[in-house]
Amino acid sequence: QLQVVESGGGLVQPGGSLRLSCTGSGFDLDLHAIGYVRQAPGKAREGVSCILSGGGSANYAESVKGRFTISRDNAKNTVYLQMNSLKPEDTAVYTCAVAWGCPYNITWPEYDYWGQGTQVTVSS
Repeated sequence: QLQVVESGGGLVQPGGSLRLSCTGSGFDLDLHAIGYVRQAPGKAREGVSCILSGGGSANYAESVKGRFTISRDNAKNTVYLQMNSLKPEDTAVYTCAVAWGCPYNITWPEYDYWGQGTQVTVSS
């Protein structure tokens, strides 16, 4: 059964950093596009980043470009989202998601399989 499990969320002060992990179970992550989608209270889901299969390229929403970096460790069957220079507006539940390709518009939450989500809170 295809499953992804996230970890790494938490509480961080503005300007701080967090690294989220997305680990696959029952399938090879490197054969799929993997994205991160976030949802803040009262707001719609928003895709923030996606990385193509294998050694494919990554894309980012304008709101996180230059601050977030998505990467793969195929030996660990894991995708990471490194989040730097965090802002209070980054506060949301972040969910790892799987698809055959990245959405045409990176902000669209168009994926086939979803993890359970992890809370990221940026606050002083």
